[in-house]
Amino acid sequence: MDSPHSYLICDATLATMAGSDPAYGLIPGGLIVVQDGWIRWSGPEAQLPKDYADWPRVSMGGRLITPGLIDCHTHIVFGGNRAMEFEMRLNGASYEEVARAGGGIVSTVSATREASLELLVQGALPRLDALIAEGASVVEVKSGYGLDRETELNMLRAARRLGELRPVTVKTTFLGAHATPAEYKTRDDAYIDEVCIPALRAAHAEGLVDAVDGFCENIAFAPAQIERVFKVAQELGLPVKLHAEQLSHQGGTALAAQYGALSVDHVEYATEDDARAMAASGSVAVILPGAFYTIRETQAPPIEHFRSHGVPMALATDCNPGSSPLSSLLLTMNMGCTLFRMTPEEVLAGVTCNAARALGLTDRGQISADMRADLAVWDVETPGELAYRIGFNPLYTRIYEGKQ
Repeated sequence: MDSPHSYLICDATLATMAGSDPAYGLIPGGLIVVQDGWIRWSGPEAQLPKDYADWPRVSMGGRLITPGLIDCHTHIVFGGNRAMEFEMRLNGASYEEVARAGGGIVSTVSATREASLELLVQGALPRLDALIAEGASVVEVKSGYGLDRETELNMLRAARRLGELRPVTVKTTFLGAHATPAEYKTRDDAYIDEVCIPALRAAHAEGLVDAVDGFCENIAFAPAQIERVFKVAQELGLPVKLHAEQLSHQGGTALAAQYGALSVDHVEYATEDDARAMAASGSVAVILPGAFYTIRETQAPPIEHFRSHGVPMALATDCNPGSSPLSSLLLTMNMGCTLFRMTPEEVLAGVTCNAARALGLTDRGQISADMRADLAVWDVETPGELAYRIGFNPLYTRIYEGKQ
């Protein structure tokens, strides 16, 4: 042993998520070799290499260990809230009607523009802490509630700051093409050219952007408008992802696949042709049951098409002030099972290995050699219990970069 941060995790069942045979990549009586924040080896105790035999051991008392959870789609940085819209929808207004009446995304913009960087950070921390408390080690955070240059940059600065204040990896996504602000009403093209694209260039120059997103929908932007943003992302060497086919079929999925998107998110109205295109491009389908549930959507995403064409499925909270005020990945997993008939193994993969893929992360989401030692230890007997319970958190401890 050549480091004080080298040790063995023992007395545990490992859900490695590194293979489907057996289910969950399950290893009863497993060991994990941790060195300086990385996994150097994992497997059954009987196969432990002799080089590690005398390393210190940390017992997990027979508990289940999974990779640290990953929330690959959130909007946790914002000002204000939209509880009033919640009441409007309960009184019969649809999501589209709320948006067209001046609500929806645009209604959050004013409060977000008025908030200082520090207020944005302090407002987001409780939401981030809720995710960490359920075993999250990576959280993606989008901009998109500023819709002007400085507020978009401030949102991304706040997201970066979150990663400095908490032991968690924060991946930032520029979402300037989220909605058209009031001052550009009916001038969507002008907004894209005069605000969105210049803000993207400025954010990239400041080192604030890991990926670029957009909202392709009949209440947001058309594929041709999104493509202008994607071309700039491509020029800057940034990967893309897309909110697509949430409320209707606009052709966003095909566009995203054409640009090799990391992920296509929501996808309730995606078709089998869309699934084929995503399979060919390697794009992940990010399933967001919180939004489906909150806006009382009835069109479920085409899970069977994704399965049959081998499209990897991730799962995320979509935590935001309007359509998905959800900050629990465990509840998200349960919703994936109950609302969309995904299996417990699919939803666990959706918040581990497939969520990592949706963020372009190759060193997270599995328990295997050369992966980051980001782990979640659970007081459960089987992995299926994580999706089975409702409103219960069985996390025993979280290990981030090899440290509890």
